[in-house]
Amino acid sequence: MQPLNLIRHVHLVAIALVSALVLLFWGGSAHTLSTIGQSHPDTFEQVWQTVNDNFFDPNFNGISWQDIHEKYRPQASQTRSKAELTEVINQMLAELRTSHTHFYTSDEPEYYQILGIFLPRNPELQQQLENRLPNGKPQYSGIGIFTKQQNGGTFISAVLDGSPASEAGLLVGDRLLGIEGQPFHPIQSFAGKANQPVKLLAQRSPTSSSQHEVTVVPNMLDGTTMFLDAMKASVQVVEQAGRKIGYIHLWSYAGEQFQKQLEAELFYGRLKDVDSFVLDLREGWGGASASYLNLYTSRNIRLTGTARNRTPSTSSSAWSKPVVMLVNENSRSGKEILAYGFRKYGIGPVVGARTAGAVVQGNLFAMNDGSVLYLAIADVHLDENQRIEGVGVKPDIEVPFSLDYAQGSDPQKERAIAVALEAVNRQ
Repeated sequence: MQPLNLIRHVHLVAIALVSALVLLFWGGSAHTLSTIGQSHPDTFEQVWQTVNDNFFDPNFNGISWQDIHEKYRPQASQTRSKAELTEVINQMLAELRTSHTHFYTSDEPEYYQILGIFLPRNPELQQQLENRLPNGKPQYSGIGIFTKQQNGGTFISAVLDGSPASEAGLLVGDRLLGIEGQPFHPIQSFAGKANQPVKLLAQRSPTSSSQHEVTVVPNMLDGTTMFLDAMKASVQVVEQAGRKIGYIHLWSYAGEQFQKQLEAELFYGRLKDVDSFVLDLREGWGGASASYLNLYTSRNIRLTGTARNRTPSTSSSAWSKPVVMLVNENSRSGKEILAYGFRKYGIGPVVGARTAGAVVQGNLFAMNDGSVLYLAIADVHLDENQRIEGVGVKPDIEVPFSLDYAQGSDPQKERAIAVALEAVNRQ
């Protein structure tokens, strides 16, 4: 297969700029408005004005943004807590019907995670928030899970590899009933409890008899490093029918460090001898550059070095063996662009569920109270006229998955491994 000429085949604005920066910067800076106070109404006004000045569509996706202000301003004035204000602001933002548009506060893990993406590359943002973050870093005490509210309960939707939750035996599909006798909260339940045992009540099946207590020890999770750590911990080699199938989970793709780690594992590390591998892009954050597709499409010379009394060592910068991509409804942003490229160029099968349809360019804006607004500032089209915002990428092989009480089962991963094995056997 010929090298993928991104500028020729894929619209430069849509790919080279946007997929690399979807979770990074526009012009390399975060923005703040002039100080207008700390009260709830003032935070509301600052968010509204930031959208008014920076949202990519001057027609605000067909709505009157001024009318939206009049609709939600009274509600914001009546809020009595940060949580209530956050709910009102995000209801307002939802009127735009656009991804990469959300208001985050320090009461949610995503606040620290998205700051972990932006802070290392933005000294201005670091300065603006240095007094609001522990040691100036986007750290929080947690156990490394994603949760989803559904059917009246809080369910674990993902467990980071190598995390405290993983080590404690918590599984995807577990329902969280409480922590230390209190309702579960992703931040407050673990605040001030890093490195201390915490008792969590979980339910593994629909019957109440499956309720059980789990002791978990929270860690200080750093938004700048936690996803790379989880990626490293995710690597597996599955041996089936005399073949070796590799597996690696990229929880985030927002930064070159993730691609470098992937290439290191494939060419020099634990996956260098596998016959094929599964690239898991489910959950987490996007940010991938479409240039990463060149790893699978470029022709390259394989170099083999043989030193005296040493085993020959072979290296390459292009992957020529089969690869299977794994996606789901939480694969978003730059990850979706990679899925689009996999399908368009026939790189390998895409397995799982339709992606999120969250492909616009976002930027982060710091508010005066320390909260942040993630806002869509540019639209995205692939190949000149393909817009997958709100549409997503359909996989080649769809594998349904039911979260409630899944007991850690992962039929999507199992199918992807089976497809990777089939691809090897067809060679």
